[in-house]
Amino acid sequence: MDLQQLMGMYDFTGKTMVVTGGTGILGGEIGCALAGCRANIVFLDRNLEPGQGLLERVVNMPGRFAVLYGDVLDHESLRQAADDILKEFGTVDCVINAAGGNSPQATTSADLSFFDLPPDAVRFVFDLNILGTILPSQIFGRSMAERGEGVILNISSMSAFRALTRVPAYSAAKAGVSNFTQWLAVHMAQNYSPRIRVNAIAPGFFLTAQNRFLLTDQKTGQLTARGKAIIEHTPMGRFGCPEDLLATVLWLLSPASSFLTGVVVPIDGGFSAFAGV
Repeated sequence: MDLQQLMGMYDFTGKTMVVTGGTGILGGEIGCALAGCRANIVFLDRNLEPGQGLLERVVNMPGRFAVLYGDVLDHESLRQAADDILKEFGTVDCVINAAGGNSPQATTSADLSFFDLPPDAVRFVFDLNILGTILPSQIFGRSMAERGEGVILNISSMSAFRALTRVPAYSAAKAGVSNFTQWLAVHMAQNYSPRIRVNAIAPGFFLTAQNRFLLTDQKTGQLTARGKAIIEHTPMGRFGCPEDLLATVLWLLSPASSFLTGVVVPIDGGFSAFAGV
């Protein structure tokens, strides 16, 4: 394979990619990177306000773009979005399940013990991450099964590799995402087509709206004890930034990884490799 063929694997001209949680930090960055590779991008989210800023970033890029309302916990909302996307773009070639996150109310602290975590908060975090991955995979995966090809990319977490303190609902949910990724990869390949691939990335520690309260002091901006401990256990000595995800995401969505399905790739600065001694 020559260099031109290799580079062509990352040209997504004519491919339509749906990013759930697309107006969030990680989902938005992934969508913009794919736009730069000539894909048609649909930013799907409940919160449409940041979407206009995303469109300004991609307006001069090749391909077509849309910001659509879609609630990953609402089957009918997703079905309507899928109908609209198929009418406008014809196919859905890739789905990136970037919707997810944690909640302070489902996080243990000095003021909130595990025994007092509100069931509604635990249920919300679990549903957002697990159902929020399964339901879009059902809705958009159906058309992939009918066509016999497509790519689904899920977002797991370091907490799926190691049970992290303070976030029981999030850790359990992300472990479920990793397990579901493997299950769906086998199911799609065996029952529909080996050209349907399902993989996941497992980001390490990135500063986002959902976890900033755990890693930095909201008043001083300094690292919390937890934030310091994470940096000490990350050989690269820093938190990740959204751009750190992009090369792996492009690889997993492209033909360059055509013999890869059912894997969860850590992007963590070495956190999962460090034994602490």
